[in-house]
Amino acid sequence: MDSYRQNYQEEAIYLRETVNYLSNVLGMEQNELAASKKNLIDVRKEMWESAVHVVTEYEDFWDMQQYLTEVTVQTANVSSDSKRLKKYQKMINSPYFGRFDFSEEGFQEKEKIYIGLHNLVDKDTQKVYVYDWRAPIASIFYRFELGTAEYETPVGMSRGKVSLKRQYKIKNSKLKYFFDCSVRITDEMLQEVLSQNASVKMRNIVETIQKEQDVIIRDRDNELLIVQGVAGSGKTSIALHRIAFLLYEGLNSNLHAHQVMVVSPHSIFTNYIESVLPELGEENVEQTTFDSITEEILNHRFGTDTRENNLETLIQSRVHNEGSIKKESINFKGSMDFKRILDRLLWYYAHHLIEFEDVYYNGIFLNTRQQLKNRFLKNDIGIPMAKQLKKIETMLLDKVHPLQRQRLNRLEKIVERSEGHEFEIKSYSRWLSIKQAGNFLRQIQRFTKVDYWDLYKTLFTTPGLMTKLAKEIQLPETIESIISMTVQELQKGQVSYEDYPALLYLNLKVNGSDWFSGIKQVVIDEAQDYSLIQYEVFKLLFKNANYTVLGDIQQTIEKEADESLYEDIAAVLAKQTMVQLRLNKGYRSTYEINRFTQGLLGISRLNDSFERHGKEPKVIYENSIVKIDRGIIQSVSDFLEFGYESVAVICKTQEEAFQLHSRLSKSIPITLIKPQTKAIVKGALVIPSYMAKGLEFDAVIVYGGEESNYSSLMDKKLLYIACSRALHQLVVYFLNYPEKLNLKNTQKPF
Repeated sequence: MDSYRQNYQEEAIYLRETVNYLSNVLGMEQNELAASKKNLIDVRKEMWESAVHVVTEYEDFWDMQQYLTEVTVQTANVSSDSKRLKKYQKMINSPYFGRFDFSEEGFQEKEKIYIGLHNLVDKDTQKVYVYDWRAPIASIFYRFELGTAEYETPVGMSRGKVSLKRQYKIKNSKLKYFFDCSVRITDEMLQEVLSQNASVKMRNIVETIQKEQDVIIRDRDNELLIVQGVAGSGKTSIALHRIAFLLYEGLNSNLHAHQVMVVSPHSIFTNYIESVLPELGEENVEQTTFDSITEEILNHRFGTDTRENNLETLIQSRVHNEGSIKKESINFKGSMDFKRILDRLLWYYAHHLIEFEDVYYNGIFLNTRQQLKNRFLKNDIGIPMAKQLKKIETMLLDKVHPLQRQRLNRLEKIVERSEGHEFEIKSYSRWLSIKQAGNFLRQIQRFTKVDYWDLYKTLFTTPGLMTKLAKEIQLPETIESIISMTVQELQKGQVSYEDYPALLYLNLKVNGSDWFSGIKQVVIDEAQDYSLIQYEVFKLLFKNANYTVLGDIQQTIEKEADESLYEDIAAVLAKQTMVQLRLNKGYRSTYEINRFTQGLLGISRLNDSFERHGKEPKVIYENSIVKIDRGIIQSVSDFLEFGYESVAVICKTQEEAFQLHSRLSKSIPITLIKPQTKAIVKGALVIPSYMAKGLEFDAVIVYGGEESNYSSLMDKKLLYIACSRALHQLVVYFLNYPEKLNLKNTQKPF
């Protein structure tokens, strides 16, 4: 019998043993869940039958409270049992995917370590059938080749030797095959995983985590982790697996799912990634977008402008002069210079624009304006402006209440001496007291009420104020045009998207920033898309959190940026410990597609592309839109017939996507993706380039790739984003011959 067959039999026996034990555990868990559900039903039934339905006595309240406590406990038991059952049900199909044999230094015994999604331990014998991929010892599987290895334990580093590394393909509890590997998770497994069709939901990557990815996932030493990763390097997957690891570690560090926040670029992407953490056994992690944060905190006060609308306007207006002014306005209003101006505006408003008044009540002097101003400005602990003014308002009202009481007492004595009309006099006295109190409150609220919106309008509508506050700050040469454009929008009651971060910043500085104070870990994806003032907002909102920040400078759209942006982000977030790491290898696309997309930006990282080979990208030119439409229809049909489950026709803008969809949909079933769309579906779809960021598709067809459509640097990055979404095949349609791009393969795709 050859070595492979003998090893196969041994592995099949171990798998059968593991599956049998897992089946027994599943049976016990199902029984426990059934018992928990019965207990919950019994408690609810007893509460309904025995407890009073209307509480009239203290004893009734106490009895009800005891029942409610028991219901809460039993509900938690059901939830816990259900979660464990789901975990084991996921394991039964494929209990583990890897193994390594490890001999710890100082011990001769060799331990076989099997790695899977979750721990599987016999509680009676303490035998570990499977180790969770997040367990400290599992890091050896991802980081070390055969030979010397080490991993971190609670009491320090444990060292030893790895004598075997093995990977498995297990399906329906049956061993299909295995192979031994040495240096890293082998290319064979990656080739198989990456050759699969794209999914409408992002999948976990625990079987194929690479060494450089594992370093990011398991980092616990830094409060700020910044990752620059090329398209398709797995940034988002790594971030989500990092969350799962931190929550696993959180059993010791007291981190819980509701204390984690993922900030995604848009709702489609949020939906796309939402299944990863549940697959890894972690649920209830908070997810949001910057737009959602804006809507929640600003309470829909300024309409519903979105980043997608802003990008659409910016892209379409670039051919006009207002397009360049718009871009400069976006850059300026997102800059640290503008943040400094806003800080000075807050100081200027506090010292010069709040018109404190001498305060009297019913002829009695309470405070001078200078006393009130001094009290307001003496703010050593940094109480937000609105709260500080509210304290002054409360202090004045506290002084007024005794005076009101004295006046009412005097009026009541008059009533006692009066004959008749007592009711009318009492009613009048109360009415007069309420009226005077109301007048007094309106008087002091002339200087105790502050509105961040009024501050922002003041900055732009007060002649010369911007220049005054910008002393020693280099304003854009087009600042007068920016101010004029902003004033015109304000006069129409409109607020552009680039104003939202500044309004959020002012709101949080004026009113306080306790919205997300319980969040301890924040993941910010597509980091390059946020301005520095948006990071200032994140810093205010998530003041107690550590950060994982992931981006790709080559996919920056609104602004020009290089990797110094990450240094600026680090300076804003100002964490004590931070590290910046790089992911230079792309795994999403084939080698040929990676080579093509890198050529679009004039960069060459061919050695950093995972060598999964496929067909060369096709560049097809036609001399009419009708012929291009006909070609796209044929390409979509051929791709779907070939077996691809997701085919994206990517246009530059939403308007272009809308027009193309209206033409294509007459001939083939195809879905239009809009900013309001919540989820990607299987099949063919039309999507604008900027909304495709972060997503991936089996085949991508780029519409209108000609030079006239993608001419500026921003345009070329949009084209790069569009092309780098493709896993297996890429086709680019041009309206005329693409001589300037120097691209080959201008033939039909099939």
